[in-house]
Amino acid sequence: MRIDAHQHFWQPARGDYGWLTPELAPLYRDFGPEDLAPLMAGSGIDGTILVQAAPTTAETEYMLDLARQTPFVKGVVGWVNFEAADVAETIARLAADPLIVGLRPMIQDIADDDWMLRPDLTPAYRAMIDHDLTFDALVLPRHLTRLSRLLARHPDLRTVIDHGAKPEIATGEIVDWAADMAALAAKTSAFCKLSGLATEAGDGWQPQALRPYVETLLDLFGPDRLIWGSDWPVATLAVGYGAWHDLAEEMIGGTPEQAAAIFGGNAIRAYRL
Repeated sequence: MRIDAHQHFWQPARGDYGWLTPELAPLYRDFGPEDLAPLMAGSGIDGTILVQAAPTTAETEYMLDLARQTPFVKGVVGWVNFEAADVAETIARLAADPLIVGLRPMIQDIADDDWMLRPDLTPAYRAMIDHDLTFDALVLPRHLTRLSRLLARHPDLRTVIDHGAKPEIATGEIVDWAADMAALAAKTSAFCKLSGLATEAGDGWQPQALRPYVETLLDLFGPDRLIWGSDWPVATLAVGYGAWHDLAEEMIGGTPEQAAAIFGGNAIRAYRL
């Protein structure tokens, strides 16, 4: 099975997408299964992981409702308030639904760079481990050393790093990011998503700008821990669905078995599909 491990649906009228404003005109409309299905078919994708785009449990319920009606959605990465006193109970309730495969706090939008290390979040991490849920780490390069410390505290927390931690491709910075990613790859069992890179490359980007970053991720995480995702529809600000799929496939190269892992098998393992 070929899996797109990172895609979104949304309805702006629901009102909880703080980042989604009319200024983002190409994205400021409803995106649903009927929009994605033909794109998946064009790239030979069989299923997806639907990922949260708003920091509310209401959106998690909205995504679960969609997933129940959409056979190609194989799992949902939702959101809960990690700071809530009853977070363990909330996670237990959500985990009873087999469509919930992970949770994602929107760390990139949190002002405190050390937020993920707060002691009062330990019950949330413990509950995720107890219920066999995957932690999607929506982090930026400045968070990587903190993420290493978090995973040292919780080595059993199955983790997927979103979007290669959003390297600063537009500026060409790679050395510090690569060093921090190397430490994570070597010292933890984290997976990493090959997704969202084109939107970090700046206006007028060319494929060669992405190649060093793709090659670094493949070298560090290998074909057994790298997971392809479209980041649709956000990625459409920079690249089309099929174009990103084909570019990633070309840059990865390797054997058919390695491609099958990156484009499906690793997502199945990372999210226990």
